[in-house]
Amino acid sequence: MSTTAIDPVTLEVIWNRLLSVANEQQDALMRTAFSTIVRESQDLACGLFDTQGRMVAQSVSGTPGHINAMATSMGHFLREFPADTLAPGDVLITNDPWQTAGHVNDITITTPIFRRGRLVAFFANTCHAADIGGRILSAEAREVYEEGLRIPIMKLFHAGESDPILLKMIRANVRLPHEVVSDFYAQSACNDAGGRALIETMDEFGLDSFDPVAEEIISRSEKAVRAAIAALEDGAWEGETWSDGFEEPIFIKTKLEVRGDEIFIDFAGSSPQSRRGINVVMNYTHAYASFAAKAAIYPDVPHNEGSFRPVHVTAPAGSILNANDPAPVAARQTVGHFVPTAVFTALAKALPGKLMAPSADPIWLSVWRGQDPSFNLTVFQVGGTGARPTKDGLSAVGFPSGVAGVPAEVIESLSPLVMHRRELRVDSGGAGTWRGGLGQFTEFANRAHGQWSVNGILDRTRYAAPGIMGGGPGLPGEFILDGGERPNPKAQTHLGGDRSVQLNHPGGGGYGDPMKRDPERVRADVVYGYITPEAAARDYGVVVRFTGRDDEKVRLPEQWVIDEAATRDLRGDSASR
Repeated sequence: MSTTAIDPVTLEVIWNRLLSVANEQQDALMRTAFSTIVRESQDLACGLFDTQGRMVAQSVSGTPGHINAMATSMGHFLREFPADTLAPGDVLITNDPWQTAGHVNDITITTPIFRRGRLVAFFANTCHAADIGGRILSAEAREVYEEGLRIPIMKLFHAGESDPILLKMIRANVRLPHEVVSDFYAQSACNDAGGRALIETMDEFGLDSFDPVAEEIISRSEKAVRAAIAALEDGAWEGETWSDGFEEPIFIKTKLEVRGDEIFIDFAGSSPQSRRGINVVMNYTHAYASFAAKAAIYPDVPHNEGSFRPVHVTAPAGSILNANDPAPVAARQTVGHFVPTAVFTALAKALPGKLMAPSADPIWLSVWRGQDPSFNLTVFQVGGTGARPTKDGLSAVGFPSGVAGVPAEVIESLSPLVMHRRELRVDSGGAGTWRGGLGQFTEFANRAHGQWSVNGILDRTRYAAPGIMGGGPGLPGEFILDGGERPNPKAQTHLGGDRSVQLNHPGGGGYGDPMKRDPERVRADVVYGYITPEAAARDYGVVVRFTGRDDEKVRLPEQWVIDEAATRDLRGDSASR
């Protein structure tokens, strides 16, 4: 059956089935993976591609830095292994930063799918490996060679048989060989699960080839994207933002231009590439820039090859967002996650009142290692998102990466680490008519004896998320030892057995004038512990008093009341409700 014989309703049914197929692929991956990074944090992406390597559908989860970069990587895979050289049971692998997701810890595994002896599609996924050798994951390296084992595009499986030499090489170079290699098998198995579901779909709908369906879906997506862009007024706008950097701050500048039904995003003027591992490869920059355009302008259009075509992203070679090989890139997300903020600050001028305030931005990634007993654990954590034009920001929710935090119970069951505290960080969200999302307050200690260490890959400890439209900034993040020391948040910190570490995450920026926030919302924020009474008066001009006894352990919501007279004195004319 060709697409000319498929009516629109049937095509919609097939499209939704393809989404289900991609989600089945993801579910198989998460249920068989060994690492908490995949199982708990969902630092992964799964996708379906046609025989030309064009992305057609993705699973419901998946970070933009993975899924969009993985889409770009398929061209590299097919140049190295043309379709006519592949056979059933072949599985391809690479972690080359410049050919896939930007650092050596991200492993992309691709499987050709055959039906009745004929290639019909590809399934691929990208996952963050628990370890890949080299330095413990950090921003400290001076070259990519220090950051771990670099796997060129090659076959992990040959006609169903794993490559014993490659696996032996990998096992000898990583600290967690069982966990890493087992995840490789999970990544391969989930592609097979997706392939089986796709073949069942083709059989059910009588599809001799998947490519015509893919072409129709991609073409429709492209048309929808072009129509959404064409609805904007032609023009050029600029935006900028700052990252803490490693040794010195990093400046990100963007110019966004709308020309007819296409968008051009250029990062000329940004900082040059760094001597440390915070550099970003072009794949990753393109991934987050195109994601930002989609999120702002056409969020409901299916995400596939068609939605990429009208968006053109450039950055000067040798700049922080287009680093040259062999630049160190292990912590590329600490800069790359600022790309959407830079794009949004430019687009806000073209779409006033439609974009959120800046968020805590980069995920906070920490790698904990110790002896007696030996352990090596990677933990993902997130701060707050920026406030929206009509809603508060989300607390402890990642943006622009959608990874999830690792539960305390998982951390404590898989390592001797213990979390003394894990709670929302009061007053961390930027003040505004709509409040920024809160970060987290977390404190780690080690139950075991001996030396241990933490490699932090943290940002926004110097440059807080700014507010917009009169909103206030969120609180910057903090990396604090129990003695009060504040080490470099992107370097390895060695600890004694009885030390504790605080990772206090930044909050999102506020949106709009705080003095125009509904006083009842301010009171509710005090009741829920999102802000203190002092912040309510200082930042919002709302005096909230507790009417019960100071020694009461349980304070009921109705015991918190707004002092109307004092609020009018602070707010003046804006106090009316």
